[in-house]
Amino acid sequence: MKSVPRYLLMRYLGRRWPWLYTSPFSCIALREIPEPSLPGQDWVRVRTRLCGICGSDLATIRAEGSPYFSPFTSFPFVLGHEIVGEVAEAGAEVDHVRPGDRVTIEPALSCAVRGLADLCRQCRLGNYGNCEQVTHGAISAGIQIGYCRDTGGGFSPTFVAHRLQIHRIPAEIPDEAAVLIEPFSCALHAVLQVEVTDESRILILGCGTMGLLTIAALRAVGCHAEILAAARYPHQAAFARELGANAVLSTGDRLYPEVAEATGAEVFTPELGKPVLVGGVDVTFDCIGSQSTIDDALRLTRARGRVVVVGMPAIPRGVDWTSIWYKELEVRGAYTYGTENFEGRRLRTFELAIRLLAERAESLRPLVSARYPLREYGRAIGHAMRAGRTGAVKTVFEFSAGAPR
Repeated sequence: MKSVPRYLLMRYLGRRWPWLYTSPFSCIALREIPEPSLPGQDWVRVRTRLCGICGSDLATIRAEGSPYFSPFTSFPFVLGHEIVGEVAEAGAEVDHVRPGDRVTIEPALSCAVRGLADLCRQCRLGNYGNCEQVTHGAISAGIQIGYCRDTGGGFSPTFVAHRLQIHRIPAEIPDEAAVLIEPFSCALHAVLQVEVTDESRILILGCGTMGLLTIAALRAVGCHAEILAAARYPHQAAFARELGANAVLSTGDRLYPEVAEATGAEVFTPELGKPVLVGGVDVTFDCIGSQSTIDDALRLTRARGRVVVVGMPAIPRGVDWTSIWYKELEVRGAYTYGTENFEGRRLRTFELAIRLLAERAESLRPLVSARYPLREYGRAIGHAMRAGRTGAVKTVFEFSAGAPR
C-alpha cells in the first residue's frame, strides 16, 4: 500500500527493528484481491509455481530503494517477477502457448506489451528494459510485472502477462533452475556489456544470487578470463568456485591486499579513507551496489578499466569519484535485459538465457535453497533478508497443489 508515513517508518526504523518489515505497520500486506483481468486477447493468465524474492523486492519492502522509480509504478501492486508458472488461460490471439504449458516471464512492460504501435527509440533498438513509455498505453504505469497494478505479480497464485513476455521452459530445466532464468538474464546482459580476453582479470564483488549468476554467465558465454570473487560467507565461496571462479577473496580489510597480490598492483594508504591501488583488475562487476562496494569497485579497477554496476545502487553516499577521473574509468550500469549480440546473432536475452541455462541447470539448481508457502511470507522475507547468514542464496515462494492459495 502507498503510504509516505509507512515508507518513512520502514526506511528509518526498520534496520533497528527488522520485525517492522512484515508487521501491520509495513508497506506490504497479505490480502485477498480479485484476479486481474486479461487486458486483451493477446494476453495470458499464468498460474504461479515458484517465484523468487529478488533484491529489488527486498529494497522495496525495506524502503531502501531510490524514489527514482516512484513515477513509474502504479498502486496497489503485487510484487514478484522471477517466475516459473503454467498457462491457465490464453487469449484468442495467443498461438505459441496453451493451457498447461510451463513458462517463465520476461517482466519488462515495454511499448509492444502496452499495445503501443509507435515504439519508443529504445524499444526500436531492442532495449526493452529501457522503454521510454512505461507510463503509457493500455495498462497502468509500471516498469515490470510486479510493479503494475493491472498485471499482478508472482507473489500471488495468478497474474497476467502479454504473449511477448511468455517463454516456454524446456523439459530439461527443472523448476528450481527455471526460477533463476530472470536473474540469469540480468547477469548475461551485464557480462555482454564488456569485451574481455583470456588474459583479463575480472573481479566479482558480492556472491549472493547476482554475483554467483554473473560468474556462471561469464563461463556460459565462453569467457576464459581469470575470475576473482569476493565472498563474505563460506557457502558463497564454495558456490563461486563450483561455478567457475579461479580464486575467492576476502571482504573487508583483506580485500585490497588480496586483489593487489592477485594482480601485481601496489597498495597505498591516503591520509584519509580507503586504500588506493595503482594497477588492479581489468573489469569489476559490482553485484551489490552499496556505497561501499561502488567505492571499492572504482578503487580496485586499473586505469582505463571498466566497472559494471549490476546491483541496484539506490542513493550511495561516500563514493570518491576521483578514481573515475584520474584513472579514466568506464563505468556503466546493467539493468534487466533486451537484445544481445552473441556469436554473430541478435537475440533476446531471455532466449539466450534459457538456452545457456539448459546446459548447466543442475549446477544452478542448488542456489534455490529455501522455499516457503505464501502464507508464511513473513518468514520467507526474513529468511531472504538474512540469506548470507543462514547459508541460503535464493529464497522462493512455492505454490503447489497442497499449498493454500
